[in-house]
Amino acid sequence: MFGLLDTLKMGAGLAGGLMLYHFYAVSVGYSSAAREARAGYVLLAEKSAADAKAAEMERQRNAATWANEEHRKRLVAAEAAEQAARDTLEIEIQSYELQLSEKNRACAVTAADRQWLLRH
Repeated sequence: MFGLLDTLKMGAGLAGGLMLYHFYAVSVGYSSAAREARAGYVLLAEKSAADAKAAEMERQRNAATWANEEHRKRLVAAEAAEQAARDTLEIEIQSYELQLSEKNRACAVTAADRQWLLRH
């Protein structure tokens, strides 16, 4: 069927083809190496994304803690200011009642009037 010369030609062609494929694979990169590199890149990208997500959650938690603490401070300050205003109003009422009693006049302020003044 095939002669010796034909067999040598096919062997040389096969060897040349394998050599060309090898040069191509070396210059472009083997597909298995590329797959491994992509797999490593995917793992690295997923790790980076998870780290970024964890950092963002930590930042949000810290911001929420700070906002909660600021709100608590403002609430304490508002309650103190409200108590000071009530004390001042109480002192003014007592002062006015004292002035009226010194002049022998009666203050017709009832408990309902007093509550209204405290609320307004």
